[in-house]
Amino acid sequence: MATRRQGSTICDDLLRPGRLWSRQDVFSRRSPVPKAPGVYAWYFRNMPPHVPTTGCTITGDFHLLYVGISRSAPPKSGKAASKQNLSRRIRSHMRGNASGSTLRLSLGCILTDRLGIALRRVGRRGRFTFSAGEQRLSAWMEENARVVWKVCEETHLPQFSSQPSGFTECSVGSLIWKLETSDLAIISSHSSM
Repeated sequence: MATRRQGSTICDDLLRPGRLWSRQDVFSRRSPVPKAPGVYAWYFRNMPPHVPTTGCTITGDFHLLYVGISRSAPPKSGKAASKQNLSRRIRSHMRGNASGSTLRLSLGCILTDRLGIALRRVGRRGRFTFSAGEQRLSAWMEENARVVWKVCEETHLPQFSSQPSGFTECSVGSLIWKLETSDLAIISSHSSM
């Protein structure tokens, strides 16, 4: 079960964080990011004008634009479930490459012109990365991205088509999330992003 501030919910912790953490914080010797499953939210500033931020949650001059989980549901193929945790997942988003991070892939595509980077197919597997541009993307994230997280044991709930009892609704940017005490499920997206 997730631990939280007195009277707060996962939604509160992501939408009204006490602190936003930088890349430098995450990679510090005593990194505050726990090696546990959970939910994380990315806040950004200095996004290109074509990125819709109207209605997004704002903390300081950072807009909440991305929410993810550190452990997903076991695949239907029968393979082992992901062993990702908050620490590994957040670090991967911050210094990995586009082939292993939807966040980096999305940001890189949005920032292609601004950063002078291009998505390329590389290697025998044909994975997509920004090659040398990954370093520029990491530098941009150092200045303009912040993250907050919440430890949750069960992060891989099924998607629901209707609101289950006991859930409350909270709008995060263009997504609607349904939250229960320590669980998260993406319910629907009400924009075409």
